[in-house]
Amino acid sequence: MATTWIAAHRAAVVNPHEGFKLFEVRGFADRTVRQAIRPAGGGDALRVRLSNRYGTTPLEIGGAHLARRTEGSGIDPATDIVLLFDGTTNVTVPPGEEIVSDPVVQAVTAGEELVLSLYLPGDTGLSTYSAIPYDIGYAVPGNQLTAEVLHDAEELPTGHFVTGIDVRAPEGTRIAVAFGDSWIEGMNTTPGTGSSFPAQLNRRLTHGWIVNQGISANRLLTDEIGDHLLARVERDVLDVPGVSHVIVHIGLNDLGLPGAIAFPEPGKPPTADDLITGLTALADRFHAAGLKVIGSTVGPYAGTVYPGYDTEEGQAERLRVNEWLGGDDHPFDAIVDLAAAVADPDQPTRIREEFNSGDGLHVNDAGAKALADAVDLALLAL
Repeated sequence: MATTWIAAHRAAVVNPHEGFKLFEVRGFADRTVRQAIRPAGGGDALRVRLSNRYGTTPLEIGGAHLARRTEGSGIDPATDIVLLFDGTTNVTVPPGEEIVSDPVVQAVTAGEELVLSLYLPGDTGLSTYSAIPYDIGYAVPGNQLTAEVLHDAEELPTGHFVTGIDVRAPEGTRIAVAFGDSWIEGMNTTPGTGSSFPAQLNRRLTHGWIVNQGISANRLLTDEIGDHLLARVERDVLDVPGVSHVIVHIGLNDLGLPGAIAFPEPGKPPTADDLITGLTALADRFHAAGLKVIGSTVGPYAGTVYPGYDTEEGQAERLRVNEWLGGDDHPFDAIVDLAAAVADPDQPTRIREEFNSGDGLHVNDAGAKALADAVDLALLAL
């Protein structure tokens, strides 16, 4: 059977040098960093992708190991494998560049928990990072690549340097990319449980799978947090091997962040026409690449705890965008009404209580399941 490389895990990354920061940024020196990864699909081999995209100094990797996870920072030593890069264990990644490991020929099963351990001997500078990784990571002093458990480890709520895993799968395997903001990435869902909206939707599929390219606080039109969505199209969707479908949720932060950043001074959000123009350009780029594009309504957020985020002007523009998405003039192949899936029926601008993570802006695990259940699987004929 002919095979090809397909993305099985993705983590969209953020520039730590941005002026506006919602998440802790940091670097490492003489540290072993251990991070868990759960591939969404399987194959007969894998390769790991590492990034120094936003680094300002060379990233020295003094060793990289992959193993199956037990619990917490623990690994099964019997499964420990040394990763190679062009046949060597040590590699230096120049600023702005990425690397892919040599293939590891072993069976990979969808949903299994793998652990990537990196030894970083030098000063990495601020790391290229992801805001919401699959699970909490760990860092300890020195080279502890083969340690069964990392004792007295520092916990890492953000991901570092890892952008994905590819698997060698049967030719013709097709996947979807979930693309957008925190509702895609899974902010405020339970770490390590695969409870994000895309992960829960993935479990409903019988063919293919979904990889997550969300960035919490990301915007359609404006950089920070992360490059804006239109700027991420090629790198985070078109270059993903195996992609045939895209699921998009974006717009919350375009409407809310201007006020939150400027608070207590009023911040002006983009107009609905601005967002409609951007969403149209987004869909057009995907269609030009031959992809099927599934859009979604912009979720509710009235009453959020974040000062300045919820404004009358922003709510009015959200309503106009959602009315356009609910009509016949939008350019998407289909629209999923994610807003309605989790809105309070009596106050539709708010997340219903049983789906509210507590901040009025993000859904909890049950809310993410409601989002996943709102998607007609006929739209994902992968």
